[in-house]
Amino acid sequence: VAMGMCGGSLYFLFENTALQIAPASNVALIICITPILTTFLTRLVFKKERIKPCMILGSFIALSGVVLVVFNGKYLLKISPLGDMFTLLAALSWAFYSIVFGELSKRYSTLFITRKVFFYGIVTVLPFLYFSPAAFDIRLVVASPVILSNLLFLGIVASLLCYITWNKAVKELGIVRTSNYLYLNPLVTLLTSSVIIHERITFIALIGSVLILSGIYITEKKFRFSVFH
Repeated sequence: VAMGMCGGSLYFLFENTALQIAPASNVALIICITPILTTFLTRLVFKKERIKPCMILGSFIALSGVVLVVFNGKYLLKISPLGDMFTLLAALSWAFYSIVFGELSKRYSTLFITRKVFFYGIVTVLPFLYFSPAAFDIRLVVASPVILSNLLFLGIVASLLCYITWNKAVKELGIVRTSNYLYLNPLVTLLTSSVIIHERITFIALIGSVLILSGIYITEKKFRFSVFH
């Protein structure tokens, strides 16, 4: 139930609410502190993950790269206290989700947990519809191939497959190590937007991309060193 709420309903409610009242760049930037939150919460709750200087350095470098990639040469940071707070709550929700999954994955299979997450995620999000009734017309969905294909993509690829692969990665690599790869989200978004909508990639964004990869490499090197020594 806790995983369904944190990773299945609260995360998306907080993030989508934030996107309605805060600039998308703010949301993209703040959500990328999830790896840092996950590391500190894991250390705080389980006392197992040692926070080493190379982890802090790698996270700082990667996060600096995220800043450059998100703004892509356009410095448009607008403080939105309420929106930024919702984004921070979304990041915390995902961090808690990953931590709880890390413990449950020792006893249950990835598919079993993912199925439960989706079920309880749907159940716990239903009460919120009472406060925010959505105007949903099934005829528009059927009549528009674009809307239908987008919904199918969100449901099958962006939700089901991504949850399965994320949960599998956490089970194989661990919570903290997997979370560090979240720094790649802005980089993937940058490349995708360049290919699909031909958005211009600035020199600053390229520098940011190098910093992201460098930060992940430094952090990943710490884990590899721990494995072989």
